[in-house]
Amino acid sequence: MKAVTIHNYGSADELIYEDAENPTIQPDDVLIKVYSASINPVDWKVRSGNYPGADQRKFPVILGWDLSGVIEQLGDEVTGFAIGDEVYARPNTKRQGTYAEYVAVNFKEISPKPKSIDHIHSAAVPLAGMTAWQGLFTHGKLQAGQKVLIHAAAGGVGTYAVQLAKWKGAYVIGTASESNIDFLKDLGADEIIDYKNEDFTERLGNIDLVLDLIGGDVQLQSLEVLKPGGIFISTLAIKDEAAIAAKGLTGGRFMTQSVPEDLASLAALIDEGKLKPVIYDIMDLKDTAEAQRKVEEGHVRGKIVIKVVDEI
Repeated sequence: MKAVTIHNYGSADELIYEDAENPTIQPDDVLIKVYSASINPVDWKVRSGNYPGADQRKFPVILGWDLSGVIEQLGDEVTGFAIGDEVYARPNTKRQGTYAEYVAVNFKEISPKPKSIDHIHSAAVPLAGMTAWQGLFTHGKLQAGQKVLIHAAAGGVGTYAVQLAKWKGAYVIGTASESNIDFLKDLGADEIIDYKNEDFTERLGNIDLVLDLIGGDVQLQSLEVLKPGGIFISTLAIKDEAAIAAKGLTGGRFMTQSVPEDLASLAALIDEGKLKPVIYDIMDLKDTAEAQRKVEEGHVRGKIVIKVVDEI
């Protein structure tokens, strides 16, 4: 099969489009023909070698943490799925990834893809969508009527978080550049703060939940706008754990888990027209290195999707 691999850690130049061995499935695996994958910031962070567990990988490594495709083979212990099923997933990140024509995935990590959208749009959902869902609901406990502040609201995770928070009935505030203000309001944001020209700490207060997708100094600043007993949730390393407790707040960093029930919930909302993937660009598998460079440079609105096969 064709795949995009790395043989060393480093820049995007390490990503090579080449022949690779077809995956071998375990009894509880399915073999999926990948129709589309997508790019996430964690992809280039792993590629750089500066990510937890990087030293435990054996080269060559296939990256990629999202897929939408079709089941071609079933392990003997697989139940609930059949050959030909259209599925999507965020597979186990310790195994070979989805920048490939085929991938072996544990059947407990997959879910039927949304029926109303194609594989390209479905591939943009799993990691970013579940990150937003788990950040807001599993860890953030967001309820209707609460105020939520979403940093980097126009990014891959942020675009889902804005829509999901609005669906839940929250008052949604996002930070973004001025060029994304109208875009985010169309997604459902009630209020947008231009982070380049405004200080959100001077404008906001009494926030119930902060979803931090930026890290750094933004974390400490965010603690100032939360109400007593508020929740601070981040996808990044926490700069000052003690500061959260010192201010009477709860929360911290979380790592997205592969939860098929969450994927099913996201698919249902998509099929009901209440949630939509935002696609920044669609690129071919052979152009994955260029796609990673774009994400690494930042300012991508939504997701970059990798098209693996043309017949979609």
